[in-house]
Amino acid sequence: MSLTEQQIVQIETLVIPLVEGLGFELIEVALHTHGNRRTLVVSVDKPEGINVDDCATLSRRLSALLDVEDPFPFEYHLEVGSPGIFRELKRDKDFARHQGERIKVKVIEPLENGGYVFVGSLEGFSPEAITLLSEGPEGRLTVLRDNIKKLNLEPKLF
Repeated sequence: MSLTEQQIVQIETLVIPLVEGLGFELIEVALHTHGNRRTLVVSVDKPEGINVDDCATLSRRLSALLDVEDPFPFEYHLEVGSPGIFRELKRDKDFARHQGERIKVKVIEPLENGGYVFVGSLEGFSPEAITLLSEGPEGRLTVLRDNIKKLNLEPKLF
């Protein structure tokens, strides 16, 4: 089971004032189902990075709010966390914040060179496409946003 667009908007409307009041940015709200267990996942971040104490504070406050508002007709567990170092980038705001950083792009349809996966530096973006400087022989690539299957940060760990 996943959330409908209407349910996402409803949850975001409840969550955003609390999240922003703590100085955080809401990255994503999602509902994950594993068997009979449902988990409402709230991902947040802030410029200097989110830590465990931040997540615990938000989790306590958010849990109290959701207990009062009771947005779902079913039981669920709440999970508050960071989007992680390999976070997925979806919105213009994500692209602007991470411009110049190393990314990995998986496309739906192959690009001219026949490739489906590219790693490189995010150079720019528009409503229609993103531009990256590939680490491979492709060089500068423009990828239509409609053709992006997944785009995430791909930091070098060592």
